[in-house]
Amino acid sequence: MRALTWHGKHDVRVETHPDPEIVNPRDAIIEVTATAICGSDLHLYDGVIPGLMSGDILGHEFMGRVVETGPKSTLTKGQRVVVPFTISCGKCFFCEHQLFSACDNSNPAEKQDLSEPLYGHAVSGLFGYSHLTGGYPGGQAEYVRVPYSDVGPIVIPDGLDDEQVLFLSDILPTGWMAAENAEIQEGDTVAVWGCGPVGLFAIQSAFLMGAGKVIAIDEYPKRLALARKLGAEVIDFRRTRVLEALMEMSGGLGPDAVIDAVGMEAHGFMPDTLMDNMKQRIGIGADSAHALREAIMAVRKGGRVSVPGVYGGFLDKFPLGALMEKGLTLKTGQTHVQRYTEELLRRIGDGEIDTTFLISHRLPLEEAARGYENFRYNQNEWTKVVLKPGMAVA
Repeated sequence: MRALTWHGKHDVRVETHPDPEIVNPRDAIIEVTATAICGSDLHLYDGVIPGLMSGDILGHEFMGRVVETGPKSTLTKGQRVVVPFTISCGKCFFCEHQLFSACDNSNPAEKQDLSEPLYGHAVSGLFGYSHLTGGYPGGQAEYVRVPYSDVGPIVIPDGLDDEQVLFLSDILPTGWMAAENAEIQEGDTVAVWGCGPVGLFAIQSAFLMGAGKVIAIDEYPKRLALARKLGAEVIDFRRTRVLEALMEMSGGLGPDAVIDAVGMEAHGFMPDTLMDNMKQRIGIGADSAHALREAIMAVRKGGRVSVPGVYGGFLDKFPLGALMEKGLTLKTGQTHVQRYTEELLRRIGDGEIDTTFLISHRLPLEEAARGYENFRYNQNEWTKVVLKPGMAVA
């Protein structure tokens, strides 16, 4: 099969790999019909997530047709399914409490020692996201093996096309959980840092949960325009003093809740960002957290801070005093995708949620490297890239 593989910083290639095979009774093999490049894939592309090895297959947003099943899989051949990026056994303490992204069994025992020293506990398995998370081959490929296929994949009914449901794999439930973690009350003012795909879905979700005002913060005109179309007021951080603007736009209190949808690679020309970026380049720091620092300083006293943005290691200059003195609530974590897919699929089918508005480019899998390069360096125009195995190369 053909698959996109990582070979170092900014070096990804589509190469030929052996087709996956059934390994365990609960496995299924999926023929991928659509897969996407996620903003968190760029952390791998930029080489700031440890644990990657040359030749690893990338990709954690994918869907397709079932072509083979193990004897204990609940799927059947021919079904169309969306596969959550989180790999979850369904039977451990965390899965039984619907904390699917904290699964204790999906990261193989021989790989758990890689993440335990860094995070205090071993993390769960994820598709295509380094050996810290199990080293599972990802879905930017023609075929993929899906472990625990009786727990994760959601079967898609007829009448919904791939692009309507593909983002159930990650960014739609991630945006939804981000808004849920913000504990939005009716009429709240919510500020969202980052108008990439997760940020845009967080904006959409916040309104569905009753927010009275959502303020979107970014630098790219097209992404800000998409946020505006969703009903958000916008701030271009290159042209505006963000903290002053947020105080003015929230009646002098500060937003009731804030969402950091940027994560560990905040960009810009603020002094803390420049220092963080320099540390990333020379390898002595992992996370650039300007958006998180700013969000904590901006939110009103007693407010809520939600962090769907990916952080991988350590950061400094963290405003812990503001977090404590203001009495803030902080919630974060990888998304418990399986908790949300049924409700979100219903909302898509009922027309409450549009998932296709942010797609800017559709490419053959063979052009994935071009997709990564542009999604990284031309973020104003390349808002979301969908890759389609089998699509003819132009």
